[in-house]
Amino acid sequence: MTESDIFAALTRNLVDVLPDLLGVHITPDLTMRELGANSIDRMDVLIGTQETLGVQVPVSGFGAAQELGALVAVFAEYMQVSADPSAGAGRPA
Repeated sequence: MTESDIFAALTRNLVDVLPDLLGVHITPDLTMRELGANSIDRMDVLIGTQETLGVQVPVSGFGAAQELGALVAVFAEYMQVSADPSAGAGRPA
């Protein structure tokens, strides 16, 4: 799965949680907060995206990722680790 696919899944979940965003141009440099998501909305988006992608990311895994593009990178990293567990060796859980 490419980062474009991950971004598409993230934005679909974002629009599912915040339907007012339908038709809004969403770019990787935006944050969910800038798009009007409160803290519960943001968790709903992250949980929904994990379910869509079939990956589990601990809350700490998102760290300081704010922009959608940074969140995509986190998902991509954890998807790589779930496909190849040795890729995450040495990273704290």
